[in-house]
Amino acid sequence: MIVVEKAKKSVASNSKDKDSGFRKGDFVVYPTHGVGKILGVETQEVSGHSLQLIIIHFEKDRMTLRVPVAKAKNSGLRKLSSRKVMDAALQTLKGRSRVKRAMWSRRAQEYEAKINSGDPVSIAEVVRDLHRNADQPDQSYSERQIYQAALDRLVRELAAIDGIDEQSAHQRLHQVLKAVAA
Repeated sequence: MIVVEKAKKSVASNSKDKDSGFRKGDFVVYPTHGVGKILGVETQEVSGHSLQLIIIHFEKDRMTLRVPVAKAKNSGLRKLSSRKVMDAALQTLKGRSRVKRAMWSRRAQEYEAKINSGDPVSIAEVVRDLHRNADQPDQSYSERQIYQAALDRLVRELAAIDGIDEQSAHQRLHQVLKAVAA
């Protein structure tokens, strides 16, 4: 009887967490994976404990992620950025590149950390710093990989915020980057 009461208490406390603001159909950002869509919130039994999980599907990666509701905030799961934050990110793209003189391995780690932070302004800094125009020297393989990862993250969030397809969001970002070069 005691075990049943404990289970009821944990379900009751988790039902409050369910009201964390994440709803089925919402787009969210998980820092290490980018933009995903919430498929729902469900209760699953794990090792004898009842657990509320937010199910997030990442279409581009063909991946489904289950995040405990209680750990959602600590994991960095967040709603899409506001229009104001995205405008700040686009403004960052218009700024001058700030490439440090540190070794590439150190800069690459810093760029990866910025991408995995999930912050659009930080991701825009990576895109701005690694963007190359036609008249500039080619990038190394690892530079291209990091640039592409940052660009993809920014494109997905911009597309979700504006309600446009990724190709249109990609074109919009390239127009911003081209305008800086001109």
